Amino acid sequence: MFFLAVRSVRQRPGRLLATLLSAFLGALIVMTFGSLHDTAAAPGVDAVSSESLSVSASVVGGYGSLLVFFAIASTLTVNVRQRAEEMSLLRRTGATPAQIGRMVVGEATAVALAATVLATGPAVLGGRLLLGLFQDSGQVAGDVRPAFGVLALASGFGIVLLASAGAAFLAVRRATRAAGADGRTRGRDRARTLAGAAAVAAGIGGVLATYAMDGTEQTLMAFPAYGAVLLSVGLAVLAPAALGRLLKPSRGPLDRIAGAGGYLAARNLRSRGGELSGVLTPMIVFVGMATATLYIQAVESDWIAATGQAKTVGDKNLETVNLVVVGVIVVFSCVMLVNSLYAATSYRRGEFGRQRLAGATPAQVLGTVGCEAVILVLTGLVLGSAAGVAGVIPFTMVRTGQVLPGEGPGTWLAVAAVAVAATLGTTLTTARRALRAPAVDAVAVAA
Repeated sequence: MFFLAVRSVRQRPGRLLATLLSAFLGALIVMTFGSLHDTAAAPGVDAVSSESLSVSASVVGGYGSLLVFFAIASTLTVNVRQRAEEMSLLRRTGATPAQIGRMVVGEATAVALAATVLATGPAVLGGRLLLGLFQDSGQVAGDVRPAFGVLALASGFGIVLLASAGAAFLAVRRATRAAGADGRTRGRDRARTLAGAAAVAAGIGGVLATYAMDGTEQTLMAFPAYGAVLLSVGLAVLAPAALGRLLKPSRGPLDRIAGAGGYLAARNLRSRGGELSGVLTPMIVFVGMATATLYIQAVESDWIAATGQAKTVGDKNLETVNLVVVGVIVVFSCVMLVNSLYAATSYRRGEFGRQRLAGATPAQVLGTVGCEAVILVLTGLVLGSAAGVAGVIPFTMVRTGQVLPGEGPGTWLAVAAVAVAATLGTTLTTARRALRAPAVDAVAVAA
């Protein structure tokens, strides 16, 4: 199986490119912020600078580690799903599920190791640039020298390799047990629904806890921010199943608005729950977390300015962490979204070919794909915005006495524009490329 894993990596570099990119970005971010721990622990660093570096590295490193796992897991799940025929052939020739699992885990580990090695050099430079930003803002003393050592390397290699191996194991385990597992599938669906509902309930509790705090409390930001995060995750888990149910009574309106393309779009989305989770999850989490974090930080900065206070080192640390967290979320969410959309759309070449052989024109096929993308964008924006606003309003009311922040819709429009551009751009571009092949060739390759 190790031989097959190496051979697979060598013969399918294009298919594994998305996994390599996810692992590379994950290792880059984790090691960049891990180097702040090395710098903080270096001899001669004063206590204030050490605390600023350690807090930022811990908070952003924690978010980064979580997002690394989700990004790699999303990419590997799509990769394994596309290899169902290959795995079925291996099973028929005598391979056991355990052997197939070792092959896929070996592939993922090899790719992750290569990605982490490639990310080491850029991470060293990233750590230096990040330290310079902290020094320019006065959070770290100017005489502190950058360090890149054991903590950065251990966190990078450890987290990325473990995330890749774990995500590959879970993905192939689901794939090899899919046949004849209707009861287990229903059980997993119920467990997923319960997990999503629990996250939503916890998020609502965190948001409502904001009203029990004093408006001048320094830690007020924590409750609405984490509440919005939990709401985003919970809604993302529940969204695919909810969208499938909502589209059933919507077939009539979609037919009238988009014609046959609308009907096919609704039908396709109802039958592709697994692919929808890979698309909706990063979109909802990105919109929800980015909206909540950016608006809450803007309200906090305006409140500090209105009270005539000067920003303390702690205030600057918190602002830096919030903005960097949003940046990390943007990068990983876009990578997850683009990877999932690209893989899912390119995998439908055979479907597009059959539609064209049945009489559909390339423009009609592209219109159906575009209608699907619009539905996904609207769903992601509505649910993500709801999660973000649920955190922003309580914080604004308790901190300032107003209901809505004074920044206006500009920030949300920027967040929405990123989500729309990533979704529509990737989906339509990939579909157009898939439609370039003759329909007969596309069906023959898929078969």
